Amino acid sequence: MPTSSASDAPAETAASKTPAASGGVQSLERAFDLLERMADAGGEVGLSELSASSGLPLPTIHRLMRTLVACGYVRQQTNRRYSLGPRLIRLGESASRLLGTWARPYLARLVEETGETANMALLDGDEIVYVAQVPSKHSMRMFTEVGRRVLPHSTGVGKALLAHASPDEVRALLARTGMPAATEKTITTPEGFLAALDDVRRTGYAVDDNEQEIGVRCLAVPVPDSPTAAAISISGPAGRVTEAATDKIVPVLQQVAVELSAALASATPGS
Repeated sequence: MPTSSASDAPAETAASKTPAASGGVQSLERAFDLLERMADAGGEVGLSELSASSGLPLPTIHRLMRTLVACGYVRQQTNRRYSLGPRLIRLGESASRLLGTWARPYLARLVEETGETANMALLDGDEIVYVAQVPSKHSMRMFTEVGRRVLPHSTGVGKALLAHASPDEVRALLARTGMPAATEKTITTPEGFLAALDDVRRTGYAVDDNEQEIGVRCLAVPVPDSPTAAAISISGPAGRVTEAATDKIVPVLQQVAVELSAALASATPGS
């Protein structure tokens, strides 16, 4: 009967699509896993390296990489190795802006409770990039343009983001970027910077004490378990961000970082 055949057809169609849908989801998971492994390896790998780290057979990896290359998310080099592709830049920039949007209410709370300008920054390659800011209400306040890039060695957020990297990783980064002096107080030796990172691990927060700009102090903490390495900070005139003020500000920074981490986790699918 017409009614019966009409009701049976969708059921058959849905059943026939189930294996393909399941396979498609698995392929997506594997493709994103490969992209993350490439990022962890510095952005360029060979197929055998991906096979060894992922446990997937070479034919499977080759098929996935061929698709990613066709979509522009991966690029095949002349040496037959694979690197992350340019289309990821657009996705990363959009995600960074969204991350900054999510962070703004938490930065606004920092401003209310500390009185100083609040920032959020990410480690992008070898550089620090500021993705969000809420300015202080004081007439004398610090201002950092969202999107500004700086080197990690002269910033509180840089120290917070690199505190748990291995000494070898930190030395390699510093060798690539150099350690130019922004002020007379900038740390300009790898040993000095590694000692500063020891202090961050010991105290739980990082300090930029006139190292990026004379007259300015910054206090920073990492955002724990952030989907991408992130740190939040406050910055203000050294006359206001004193040692006494630090004792009051740091617990607020740490609490807001924990709450921001929870908000980011709840916004992540599957969490």
